[in-house]
Amino acid sequence: MVQLTALTKEVLAAILKSIDEGIHVVNTDGETIFYNEVAAKHDGMTANEVLGKPLLEVFPSLTADSSTLLKVMKLKRPIYNQTQVYVNLHGKRIDTINTTLPIFLGNNIIGAVEIAKDVSRVKLLAESLLDLQKSINSKREKKATNRVNYTLGDIITENNEFLQLIAEAKKFAKSDSPIIVYGESGTGKELFVQGIHHESHRAVGPFIAQNCAAIPETLLESILFGTSKGSYTGAVERKGLFELADGGTLFLDELHAMPIELQAKLLRVLEDGMVRRVGGADLIHVNVRVIAAMNEHPNIALKNGKLRSDLYYRLNVFTFSLLPLRERKEDISLLTEYFIAFYNEKAKKNIKGIGKELENFFMEYPWPGNVRELKHTIEYMINVSEKSLLSHEDLPIMLKHFSIPQNNRTSSEGDSLSLRRNMEKLEKELIVEALRLTNGNIKRAAMLLEIPRQTLQYKIKKILDS
Repeated sequence: MVQLTALTKEVLAAILKSIDEGIHVVNTDGETIFYNEVAAKHDGMTANEVLGKPLLEVFPSLTADSSTLLKVMKLKRPIYNQTQVYVNLHGKRIDTINTTLPIFLGNNIIGAVEIAKDVSRVKLLAESLLDLQKSINSKREKKATNRVNYTLGDIITENNEFLQLIAEAKKFAKSDSPIIVYGESGTGKELFVQGIHHESHRAVGPFIAQNCAAIPETLLESILFGTSKGSYTGAVERKGLFELADGGTLFLDELHAMPIELQAKLLRVLEDGMVRRVGGADLIHVNVRVIAAMNEHPNIALKNGKLRSDLYYRLNVFTFSLLPLRERKEDISLLTEYFIAFYNEKAKKNIKGIGKELENFFMEYPWPGNVRELKHTIEYMINVSEKSLLSHEDLPIMLKHFSIPQNNRTSSEGDSLSLRRNMEKLEKELIVEALRLTNGNIKRAAMLLEIPRQTLQYKIKKILDS
């Protein structure tokens, strides 16, 4: 057996004590053999109350199944970033996020170590965020009944498929059924969702948006469902976003970033319209329409385990798939003109338009950031240009790498390097192959291509007409 010298033990203890995170080590009997001051502060205990004592005696709310330290010794594998809520010997509730590792000596487990982060303070910050949201909503109520900045009429497009999508959105807005909106980043999902809310009978009610990827798991639950007094240290009775959105619309962006466990709770609210605050026992009825958005295709999120299938099928009453900018080429010039006029006014400029070379580049560039990228590109160019027409020279440095000046290539080279033509060719080949594999079944072909059926029908018509 490996023996540690007294000096080595002292050095190791000094290192562990200096770490700004809670360190808790137990032996195979579940007794604490190391416990630093940060862990003691998190847990509201003293080191003497914990060292040498059985874990379940010091933290009576834990069991052999719920304790991450005891569990990793049983499973013989680590547990990463798991939330744990427990009560200490003095009755204080503790919220932590733990990474817990089994300790091996050769092939034998000799204990477990836990690195814990206290999130109780961060939960109090979440409470403050809820208060701020409530305050903002109250001010909006006094100023106006409509609480969205955009309507469906604000969407700028000449694309037939997009126009049809807007017409469907106006029709489905009258319903209270949930909606899923899918689209790449920058395609205008929140603008579209605000437009649906504006067209609905809930337009006089609140519109509340929450990005599920922007808030840690331990905070998101209390933000969505609220908190009950005493649910953790310093907690008070406070409404969550569901209650704040009562009578209106709750927009959950990046739904696939919501933890799976929390998705189950969301499903229950959708099923019965009742919420239970964190730490509370009472059920509260809410009348909320939920609209969810994703920048990852739902089929991919389902396949990767990021989205519960039962939640998806409950939300998927109406689905809208927003086209990326590269698939609505006719809108590039229209949007460019709009953004030039917009930023002309803000920057006190008088840019007349764009040059031919830049126009060709705009049509060939794939715009991975979609409308948002085009908007920010125009904003940059308006601010740096000293001419009446925007040109290739005014492009942001990152976009210049994608541009190949026409006078530096032959016609055949230009054809072979055209992003637009090559993307159209690849798209056509994939569609033809999908239809061949499904014997012309458009619905199954759309599933293979991972696009909505109506999108595939539009593309097929476009191919046939060309």
